[in-house]
Amino acid sequence: MSQITTCTFFKINSFSNKWWAFKQMQLGHFPMKKVSGLSFFKIMGSGAKNGFSAIPNFGSYVLLCVWESENYAKDFFDNNEFYQTYSKRSSEKLTVYLNAAESHGLWEKTKPFIKNAKLQSDKPVLVLTRAKIRFRKLFSFWSKVGSVSHTLTNYDGLVLSIGIGEWPLIQQATLSLWKTQSEMMDYAYKNEKHKEVVLLTRKLNWYSEELFARFVPYKFEGTWNGKSIQL
Repeated sequence: MSQITTCTFFKINSFSNKWWAFKQMQLGHFPMKKVSGLSFFKIMGSGAKNGFSAIPNFGSYVLLCVWESENYAKDFFDNNEFYQTYSKRSSEKLTVYLNAAESHGLWEKTKPFIKNAKLQSDKPVLVLTRAKIRFRKLFSFWSKVGSVSHTLTNYDGLVLSIGIGEWPLIQQATLSLWKTQSEMMDYAYKNEKHKEVVLLTRKLNWYSEELFARFVPYKFEGTWNGKSIQL
């Protein structure tokens, strides 16, 4: 068996469905813990901007799952009652299938991703960054990261970006999908605002825990903002 990761993005419209989805960030843990072949999962809310944001977006949520094999993922998406209910309450959803290519750091003291793919400069890449921010560093962190989020919108190679988190303000992550690895690297190493925040991360010791991972996307199901994704 070969591990895969899936990211499902949900868009929620009505107030009642938004309230239901918000509650599932906690209540959803109970049905998800019973899912066969699931080694790691997170149900996360989103921020209102492309990257890290202190402002919540109650209309978008993300389910990140790490599976022992794609067969387990397929069974979940086809038959799981919790997932089917979530889907019916969503106005739109997109699932990205991924193989891990790089992973550094820890997520709740675990290493959830097994590397089983290789990045190519001219092929798509999905990047995950996740951090637990030290409480005493919250003001310093949030005063700096907003400017980085704004710069993402200027990059043609960016397909999708969303700021997500398990807990507001303290536990934050970003998921960004790029047309090619080379375009992502161009942003990461040439964008002055991004370089500044990377340096400040080390200098100011913002995080008590962090993880950085890159994935090779190999399949997309569904749509986002009314469009299917084909890379």
